[in-house]
Amino acid sequence: MPTRRSLRVIGLGNAYRCDDGVGLHVARSLRRRLPWADVVEASGEATALLELWGDAERVLMIDAIVSDAPAGTVRRLDLLAIDHLQVGFRSSSHTFGLAHAVAMARALSRLPGSLVAYGIEARDLSYGQSLSTPVEQAAGQVCDLLCAEILGYGNLDNDRATGQV
Repeated sequence: MPTRRSLRVIGLGNAYRCDDGVGLHVARSLRRRLPWADVVEASGEATALLELWGDAERVLMIDAIVSDAPAGTVRRLDLLAIDHLQVGFRSSSHTFGLAHAVAMARALSRLPGSLVAYGIEARDLSYGQSLSTPVEQAAGQVCDLLCAEILGYGNLDNDRATGQV
C-alpha cells in the first residue's frame, strides 16, 4: 500500500477568467516561497480532485468564491465539518466540482484526514489573466497564511468551520 503524503496544497481556478485564477496564482507564489512543498494546480473538476486528495492526509485548497462579501474577503472553511455551500461558498466556478468531490470521497471512504479551503471573494470573472486589486492583495495574505500553516505556525488541527480571516 502506498504511503500517504502528509500535506498537499491545491490551487483551483481558471487562469483565463481574471479573479477565478486566484487559486492558481496563490499556488504559484507558494511554490516559489516553499519549493519543497507539495503544491499542485487544478481546474476543480470533481474526479480530478478526488485523485489529488487520494494520497494526502491533509489538504489545503485555494479558490475564488462569489457571495455577498466585498471583493478580496478571505474565508477559511473546514470542508469535512460543514456543508460549505451554505456558509460562504455559495457560488464558485468550481462549486459543483468541489461539492461532488467531497460527496464522492465521503461515499467511497477516500476523504483526507483534513480538508480545508481558503476562499477569496472575486470581483471580476470576465475573460483575462489579471487579478483585481483587492483579490491580488488577498492572494498575498492567503499565501502568508498557508506558509504559516505549512511551517507549523498555523493551526491545522483546530480549524474554524467558517469565518473571515
